[in-house]
Amino acid sequence: MSFACSGELWFWRGPSPFHFVTVPDDVSGELRAMVASVTYGWGMIPVTATLDDVTFSTSLFPHGEGYIIPVKQAVRQRTGVSVGDEVTIVIEPTPRP
Repeated sequence: MSFACSGELWFWRGPSPFHFVTVPDDVSGELRAMVASVTYGWGMIPVTATLDDVTFSTSLFPHGEGYIIPVKQAVRQRTGVSVGDEVTIVIEPTPRP
């Protein structure tokens, strides 16, 4: 099962700075329904993500009532996206073994 997530790329300055896209509420709701079968702890959900023509492995982070998608520097460089850009990322949860 895959989900298309569109949103603005934003920067978080925290102790480990990173770039994220917020998962839309409707998709977050569907993910919450399946989280027990896919999470590996702390509510993290492993996914295969695709931005433009770049596919990468990552994990969704719980954030409030929803999730956020971290976007690695290498992915941002290959796709030419930067903070404030509207992007669409297709995610596919990876079931636990």
